[in-house]
Amino acid sequence: MKSRNWVRLFISTLFFGGLATGLTGIIVRWSDYRGFLEIGDFGEFISAFMWLFGLGLLFSIVSQMGFFAYLFVHRFGLAIFRSMWSSVQVVLIVFVLFDLIYFRYQAFATEAETILHYVWPAAVVLLFGLLIAYMKANQTNQKAFIPALFFMTVVTILEWVPVLRVNESDWLYFMLVPLLVCNAYQLLLLHKLNTSTKNNKVSVTA
Repeated sequence: MKSRNWVRLFISTLFFGGLATGLTGIIVRWSDYRGFLEIGDFGEFISAFMWLFGLGLLFSIVSQMGFFAYLFVHRFGLAIFRSMWSSVQVVLIVFVLFDLIYFRYQAFATEAETILHYVWPAAVVLLFGLLIAYMKANQTNQKAFIPALFFMTVVTILEWVPVLRVNESDWLYFMLVPLLVCNAYQLLLLHKLNTSTKNNKVSVTA
């Protein structure tokens, strides 16, 4: 891939990460930020949004680091496990989702909570991952489904660990949404950038 395409991917992912965090923060804390609009203090409202946008840039960088790390891990896994790599990824998906539910329940559950309260975050990640993996497979080939699902579940959860340890509800949303958006965006755009690069090489040598 050309360096120009990497720069495009980096900058656009930054933007989507910032935007996703800004909108998520406004929605989650609407009761706090609504007051600025009611009294006509648009400057404070914009400042709050820009703070959230800047926070989203950091989450976007975490997402991009995870994405590039996965590209290496995927090649490394193919070299070691060969045809078994897909099966290994499925096992890891199940293991990480189980950990997300069970260990958070053990660490943070109150007497009023059941394990079902800790199932929904894993369910959201899995369902969104299935959707993106389905789209990726349709746009490329069916062999891309498992790697895409692995990235959207396992890698997203690993990137999410810092706020999972804190277990503060607002921050869970603040980080999860931009991670999902950025990871999905990078995954679905990568093959298009690679195709564009290959087409350019063909046109130059033709």
